[in-house]
Amino acid sequence: MRRADFRFDLPESLIAQRPLDERGASRLLVLTGGSIRHGRFGDLLDLISPDDLLVVNDSRVIKARLVARKDSGGRAEVLVERIVDADRALCQVRVSKPLKPDRALYQDGHRIDVVARDGEFYLLDFNTPVAEYLDAHGHVPLPPYIERPPDAADEDRYQTVYAAVPGAVAAPTAGLHFDDDLLQRLQSNGVSVVSVTLHVGAGTFQPVREDDLSRHRMHAERYAIPRATRHAIDACNGRVIAVGTTVVRTLESAAATGEDCGETRLFITPGYRFRAVDALVTNFHLPESTLLMLVSAFAGTKPVRRAYEEAVELRYRFFSYGDAMFCVRNEDGDV
Repeated sequence: MRRADFRFDLPESLIAQRPLDERGASRLLVLTGGSIRHGRFGDLLDLISPDDLLVVNDSRVIKARLVARKDSGGRAEVLVERIVDADRALCQVRVSKPLKPDRALYQDGHRIDVVARDGEFYLLDFNTPVAEYLDAHGHVPLPPYIERPPDAADEDRYQTVYAAVPGAVAAPTAGLHFDDDLLQRLQSNGVSVVSVTLHVGAGTFQPVREDDLSRHRMHAERYAIPRATRHAIDACNGRVIAVGTTVVRTLESAAATGEDCGETRLFITPGYRFRAVDALVTNFHLPESTLLMLVSAFAGTKPVRRAYEEAVELRYRFFSYGDAMFCVRNEDGDV
């Protein structure tokens, strides 16, 4: 397939710049086969059955964005991709000229050493525990399409209520719609809720540059499926429902490799045969993005295209702070 197959016109006014006042107030588009209907996010109470298993991503967003100065005095914008070990992290660094090893960055007098270049990333030594340093000096890494600086509200709202394992530099945004009340009501209805962990990297915002999708290489992300979650999946008598594309990639990667912990570069496009996931809660994604390609593979390219056309027409809110979609795996082909 070609990248252009996933292009659509999106008015900038539909890109949500702030979250709604309440997490569960989002709209919900329900896509079942070729059928589309519209409702509210709370309708999940009627869409998810007692035998179903809801799988969430408990990754916690770290304050991964920093503004520093080069040792020569120039500005450097740092976005942590992943923490490699206690003191070191792989980072995107936006500077006027590429950095060389043995150079240094400074923030508030603290020295951060440039260790090496790794493709489009730099390995930086923070000379102190990275996680603690970011928590004290970093900023919430809002996506580039949110055209404002982060504020105090984002520290709470750009985080799921069940976030537990620090490491992500972007939120698993499908989970942002869930509040404690909805999760408790689902569980009271008999729905089991379990977690996996996949730390979303900054590479998730990198555009697909190859028109021929077979040439695109996904960024690597680490995942882990706890033993209790594996047991729940194996024992599930209903549907396995993934909250977000990160959960889909985690479960499908494990199904393909047999490994419940590892690193994945799985790139899901139409024609992919799903083995682990039956239904999906997701947001509305960027044109030509790998996330839109995954959803199209799951629910059918033509049905997803129609759903997005209706979402634009009805002025749904798009991207991280936007509205949501519930779709089931398309067993009838791309109709």
